[in-house]
Amino acid sequence: MNIISWIILGALAGWIASIITKTNESQGAIGNILTGVVGAFIGGFLLDLFTRGDTASSFNFATLITATVGAVILISIMKAVRRPHRA
Repeated sequence: MNIISWIILGALAGWIASIITKTNESQGAIGNILTGVVGAFIGGFLLDLFTRGDTASSFNFATLITATVGAVILISIMKAVRRPHRA
């Protein structure tokens, strides 16, 4: 996929993931794009581990779902790391 497709996919996946994880207010458009693009890599990597197939060959619904799941995982990890520890 070309860079424009990655940005569009990242924006959509990051936005959907931020709504799912209730972090939409704290993330801006750039944050959604970055989260979605990194999430696409995470989701694609995990999907490749389980299916051993080509996961990022085109822009379709399955690719969007994969990127969104990866972005949700990324946001969940970031929330867990940022959470203050109570003694």
